[in-house]
Amino acid sequence: MPHYHKMGVIPHKRHTQFRKADGGLYSEQLFSTEGFSSHYSLLYHCHPPTEIVKVDTPYSVAPNVAEEKMLSHRSFQGFNVKPKADYLESRVPVLVNSDVHVVLAAPQQSMKDYFYKNADADEMIFVHEGTGVLHTQYGELAFGYGDYLVVPRGTIYQISFNTENNRLFIVESFSPLRFPKRYLSHYGQLLEHAPFCERDIRQPQNLQTIDEKGDFLIKIKKKGNMYPIHYGHHPFDVVGWDGCEYPHAFSIHDFEPITGRVHQPPPVHQTFEGNNFVVCSFVPRMYDYHPQAIPAPYNHSNIDSDELLYYVDGDFMSRKHVTRGMITLHPGGIPHGPHPGAVEKSIGAKETKELAVMVDTFHPLQITKEALEIEDTNYTMSWAE
Repeated sequence: MPHYHKMGVIPHKRHTQFRKADGGLYSEQLFSTEGFSSHYSLLYHCHPPTEIVKVDTPYSVAPNVAEEKMLSHRSFQGFNVKPKADYLESRVPVLVNSDVHVVLAAPQQSMKDYFYKNADADEMIFVHEGTGVLHTQYGELAFGYGDYLVVPRGTIYQISFNTENNRLFIVESFSPLRFPKRYLSHYGQLLEHAPFCERDIRQPQNLQTIDEKGDFLIKIKKKGNMYPIHYGHHPFDVVGWDGCEYPHAFSIHDFEPITGRVHQPPPVHQTFEGNNFVVCSFVPRMYDYHPQAIPAPYNHSNIDSDELLYYVDGDFMSRKHVTRGMITLHPGGIPHGPHPGAVEKSIGAKETKELAVMVDTFHPLQITKEALEIEDTNYTMSWAE
């Protein structure tokens, strides 16, 4: 949750008359992802955001689960997901459970003919390759390599890409996606020991009010189905808004790593959290500085969580044969650790240039049929080399 922000023109008091130049009323909308009991924003529309003019036939977009669970280490070549022109069609769920869906996407074209709303989940869109602009009712967010785009559920958006070569790692969270509680004061300010602060959070800019009548298609995802719903006015008809619930961006390159004399545990890399999962950022950093430190991570038992690591760039001292866009899945129930030879090789190293995103889930992840198509089946036995 970013801090309070406002843009455009808003009335002095909420829930009061706010009139246009011709005397008509602007339409107020409260936007919150947890009813009336948590963070919210108030948006002021030229037209009521309820004017549905047509509803098309819904269709299923539910993940195709292939395996409920297997107790073995797995690896998937994310860049083997084939690019597709359309943004939504390019999104491929690979690992899922009731708390979170992990999705890979390689869209080639901007969204032009429709808008999108995920009515089930907050979205964390990590930009691995590509640049562009996220367009919303709140304004615009320019993005590029290494950006996390955090989009609260229910947000209507379009994405414009600058190139055809785009790679996205997407986390759909079925609970609000937040900054870790231990980073926050009682009043929501990021504390001094947090690895990032409010200055690093990019808020929407360039609010444009589009007051147009017509037929505007919004594809709304709800409970595994996509609902194509047509509205009679452009959804970006907002003249002003304020509050604490809105899309924002944070660059992984602005994450300040926490280091120590000996190897630090993964919670020092935590960036976001949802119900029953966390997201961590592994960034370039100095290694441990104890004279007898072992920079490689120690073996650890995955008893209560599945550990998913998405490799972005750089060298990974603990893993062999790492490729860009590769995903490793180390399931709860069996320990994992560095590949053979990695511990000795790491001794004396001063720094790492690695860049990766980790998702730890406290309920097992299920593997989709699409994930099996990009799996490296040799990974399970790679500790036996």
